[in-house]
Amino acid sequence: MTIYFGYEKAQVMQALRYHFISRREIKVMLIMVNVFALASITLYALKKITPMAFLVGSFLWIVLMVSFWFILPMLVYRKAATFKNQFSMTFEDKDFTLSHERGSKSWPWTALKNYLETPHFFHLYFDSRSFFLVPKSGCKDIEEIQELRQIIKSKVKKG
Repeated sequence: MTIYFGYEKAQVMQALRYHFISRREIKVMLIMVNVFALASITLYALKKITPMAFLVGSFLWIVLMVSFWFILPMLVYRKAATFKNQFSMTFEDKDFTLSHERGSKSWPWTALKNYLETPHFFHLYFDSRSFFLVPKSGCKDIEEIQELRQIIKSKVKKG
């Protein structure tokens, strides 16, 4: 099976958000920050902390959320030249191959640690920080997306 694709910025940004939010350490930190925010508003309502302490806590919460939702994905998008190229990707029984105008590279399926499926992409993870986004838009129709899903599901464990 071969698919042809390029990347759309808005979809890549959303996929990068999924990537960051799916990381265990970020999930834990977001939960802790939200618990802190709830405790802060409760303590402020009970007049146990000053308005300035509440505002500082709220400001830190906003900065953290903006960082994960906008700044981090934008930095990764701008830094990676990958998102500006057109690709073809061939999925075979023993390996998969990524090609573009400057060459191609093949990997055995065993090179992948796991995968994650999001609304617009399959995230193929080589390790916890190195991954490749395979857009579903490269498939011709829903049947081809389901075929690709079955291929990936049979070769790689879900993360």
